[in-house]
Amino acid sequence: MKQLRSLAAALAAMAALAALAACSASSSNVGIAVGNTAPAWSDPLSTGGEFTFASLRGSPVYLNFFATWCPPCNEEAPWIETLQHRYGPRGLRIVGIDMQENALLAQRFRAKYRLTYPVVVDSGTLQDLYNINGLPVHVFIARDGTIRRLVVGEMAKSEIESAVKSLL
Repeated sequence: MKQLRSLAAALAAMAALAALAACSASSSNVGIAVGNTAPAWSDPLSTGGEFTFASLRGSPVYLNFFATWCPPCNEEAPWIETLQHRYGPRGLRIVGIDMQENALLAQRFRAKYRLTYPVVVDSGTLQDLYNINGLPVHVFIARDGTIRRLVVGEMAKSEIESAVKSLL
């Protein structure tokens, strides 16, 4: 009986250590946080070709992570396009990031809402990099590349616009 308790205690200690190791392993995305520099990346465009984050250097950036099947993403898309027209002339760069779907679905979404900003098709790289586990996700990045705001979930139109204005 004493040996069983010792074995159980040893197993519990090992499980606790494994849990700590798992937590520290998942914190590899700790660089993706408000106040940190947005990471470099490149992904295919829905229209073909590659898009790189480096091409946005020096501009205020709004990354909108979405999926075509996501109801809030569909609700927000027309408003985000309005912001593109309103603040694009002032330097705002909006990039839609379709999460793990194919280029055809992303292009249909883009056409449905007449999106004029680029839409990239993420194969999971950006999902992992930004530790995305829900949609939509909004990332607002200052001209110097610093992440200013990161929101998981639907945002009100006024909240999105306020976050955009704070970048300009």
